[in-house]
Amino acid sequence: MRRSSAQGVLYGQTVANVAGIANSDLECMDILYLEGRVTAGRLAEVTGLTTGAITGVVDRLETAGLVRRERDDADRRKVFIAVVPEAIAKISQFYVPMQQAMEKVFGGYSDQELHLLLRFANEGYKGVVAATEALKGLLDTPPEKRPALKLKTRPRRP
Repeated sequence: MRRSSAQGVLYGQTVANVAGIANSDLECMDILYLEGRVTAGRLAEVTGLTTGAITGVVDRLETAGLVRRERDDADRRKVFIAVVPEAIAKISQFYVPMQQAMEKVFGGYSDQELHLLLRFANEGYKGVVAATEALKGLLDTPPEKRPALKLKTRPRRP
């Protein structure tokens, strides 16, 4: 799982390099795509970045033509960040090799096995979200009062 996660990060970095943007900007764009149109404050909340850092991210993505700022029709003071639909096609093409590779892998599994893997992936995602929130909780705890976190060791397999 760690190797797969690390390789996913490396693949994302490669996509960002090919697209000509920073990896953190690509990740923010992906979150925008998944979340839909959101405010800069919400994007900051989801990413853990400061609102100042998000302003820089949005400025860069907007300059690259990947996102746009949209005023709220009901409250003109409110601004949403939205992915430019054509930008999805531009960025998505770089994921074709990944999609092809994964389709080849998935082709070797039965429907029952795929359902199990999907359940594992969904439950794993929920576990990572919970772990992230727990770790964020340590931010408000002075270092000397933080609980000791220790990994359970397991014998390594050859």
